[in-house]
Amino acid sequence: MYTGKLIFSQLMDHLPMHTFRGCVRRYQGDRWVKSFSCLDQYRCMAFAQLTYRESLRDIEVCLRAQSSKLYHMGIRGNVSRATLADANERRDWRIHADFAQRLIHTARRLYMDEDLGLELDNTVYALDASTIDLCLTLFAWADFRKTKAAVKLHTLLDLRGSIPSFIHISDGKLHDVKVMDLLIAEAGAFYVMDRAYLDFARLHVLHQAHAFFVVRAKSNTQFRRLYSHPVERAAGVICDQTIVLTGVTTPRSYPDKLRRIKYHDRERAKKLVFLTNNFSLPALTIAELYKSRWQVELFFKWIKQHLRIKSFFGTSENAVKTQIWIAISVYVLIAIIKKRLNLEVSLYTILQILSLTAFERMPINQVLSDTEYRSENPLMSNQLNLFKN
Repeated sequence: MYTGKLIFSQLMDHLPMHTFRGCVRRYQGDRWVKSFSCLDQYRCMAFAQLTYRESLRDIEVCLRAQSSKLYHMGIRGNVSRATLADANERRDWRIHADFAQRLIHTARRLYMDEDLGLELDNTVYALDASTIDLCLTLFAWADFRKTKAAVKLHTLLDLRGSIPSFIHISDGKLHDVKVMDLLIAEAGAFYVMDRAYLDFARLHVLHQAHAFFVVRAKSNTQFRRLYSHPVERAAGVICDQTIVLTGVTTPRSYPDKLRRIKYHDRERAKKLVFLTNNFSLPALTIAELYKSRWQVELFFKWIKQHLRIKSFFGTSENAVKTQIWIAISVYVLIAIIKKRLNLEVSLYTILQILSLTAFERMPINQVLSDTEYRSENPLMSNQLNLFKN
């Protein structure tokens, strides 16, 4: 019989606690705190994400029902709805943002050799944003429209492993393209974006940083063709051109040459036009790079369906950002577990299993890999073996 740690505790063991404590000290999170520490807050909120809790009362009832196991979960303070609400309200959300960024750094190292399905060694990012609707009466700070509040989750997703490398949380009114001003361009990397990010001045900043971009063109983009290159029409590539911009202001915003590729997507029965500053990759590879952008859409869909970021436990900006960043850190932690334990199952399956076994005492690798467990230290007994010859 296995009498070791709880599944939840084994999961938390994969967190760099020295880094977490450093984040707490940086923002004085435990200043004047007597019993319910930032670590207690994080563990309770992570538990809520893993087990699909719907409210602070739900968290309180579930954890108090297992009060004899709280110490073994690493929760030292008294769990109550009011205490957790106060922690989410008052303690700086940047503690959990910085900690999540550290986990992201760890996860990206683990997934850096993942296959993209393309003959490409460069890092590939997909940039997009997703809106989370809120009630204007309760979330007045999250200005969006006259009758609606919202926050936007701006994400730069590393497509090797679907790990978010950059996240910015804003109110709903911030235009998607303005987030490009916050990015630090990585030389040699590809940035794949939809039409919302077609801003030639900002794209030229990426170009000058020796980064590559693939962006979908708008129908009213004015240009002049300089050259046409041979294409593989059987593969869906209609044209591959070298162009310069001829609009009123665009030649000043982007004075260099661009590559324009027109592609017929047979699956969607749609013709797409891409602009890029990369002139070396085959046109079909550029089209496939843009198709891989859908991974960021799947990322948003996954975290909205399987993590608690659509209904919030608090109404202040600090409480909302705290909950979102802890949810992101849980997502990244599951990705780290999957890689470290060499699991073949999906992140969804891992999350479902953990939600049902958080209080169990059995090896986490046995639970997640569905293999028969054999104790490495069997109990010694003086009883005779009845099946021994």
